[in-house]
Amino acid sequence: MPEARYQIAVFPGDGTGPEVVREGLKVLSTLGENGPAPWKATEYPGGGQYYLARGREWEPEAESAALAADAILLGAVGWPGATLPNGDIAGRALVLGLRERLDLFANVRPCRLYPGVTHRISGSYQEVWTPSHVDMVFVRENTEDLYTPARGRLRRAGETEVVIDTRVITRKGTERIVRFAYELARERPRGAPEDGVKRVTCVDKSNVLEGCRYFRETFDRFGADFPEIERDYAYVDAFTQWLVRNPEHYNVVVAPNMMGDIVTDLAAVLQGGMGFAAGGNIGDGHAMFEPIHGSSPKHAGRNQVNPFATFFAVEQMLRWLGRTKADRGLLGQADRLEAAIAGVLAAGSARTYDQGGTTTTREAGDRVVDALRGERR
Repeated sequence: MPEARYQIAVFPGDGTGPEVVREGLKVLSTLGENGPAPWKATEYPGGGQYYLARGREWEPEAESAALAADAILLGAVGWPGATLPNGDIAGRALVLGLRERLDLFANVRPCRLYPGVTHRISGSYQEVWTPSHVDMVFVRENTEDLYTPARGRLRRAGETEVVIDTRVITRKGTERIVRFAYELARERPRGAPEDGVKRVTCVDKSNVLEGCRYFRETFDRFGADFPEIERDYAYVDAFTQWLVRNPEHYNVVVAPNMMGDIVTDLAAVLQGGMGFAAGGNIGDGHAMFEPIHGSSPKHAGRNQVNPFATFFAVEQMLRWLGRTKADRGLLGQADRLEAAIAGVLAAGSARTYDQGGTTTTREAGDRVVDALRGERR
């Protein structure tokens, strides 16, 4: 058997992470059934539960594998009571640590509504938007802002008197994320759903914050290099209501780290909930992909969580690898997986509890596997 060209390091992590990763790997294995798969996926333990059992977040060989991998697939990290001595969650090394070590500066969150997906609004399941309304990508700076370690506490006599979180916005970080957003808008075949215009929306708080003023200045300066891309602007507070009221206006959205972190979870409602939200942490030569819903300890071991975010993470990973390595075969596999996912969703045959259904995590994976094999249940 020929040696795999691409090494994928897989970290199932904590809670429901192993359950959804199991289904993601099942789907990935099915994609490789028609011939020798060009990838090899290797699982490594790590995270909060591992820390509680072993006193460390992961093993040295797992860290080495992550740093050397062509791509990383992460389930989720975090577990009640699993906290590092400095107060950080145990498992941080697998998420924020890898973002820092590999310089994964762009957090890329596609937000697309597929036919057959419902929305839970006011406690009921219904179709508020249609697929023609929601098809955008969020690009969030991923290495600075309030997530830098420029923070601390002033303690006197054992009492906390002052807590400081310092927001850091750099020229390098801002320029590369803005350019990334414009280049992505140029590459996307369709523009915004409402009018087909290729636009990038800059979300910030530049009417108040100096860092955001610089972010917007950089956005305008780089926009001159992309005359075919329309520039759009929104203060983050106003954007939260515009996003829900008029999602069809948006094509690519770029934001600083903290604001982007918040608005992307709001956007997940537009695509059916966190069970469909996948993200890529992307750098110049490395990338890590994950479902965004977290470890969800209360659902762990119940075989009920929605694995579709993991399927989309696998699809996003294959598409990134295909583009980065100029591998048409991988791009074809990504298209094949997306078509299978879309078909299953449209049929409504794999609705988990968060969609008002009773399909289990394993059954949802089986439906996508069947679709890949051209079978029906």
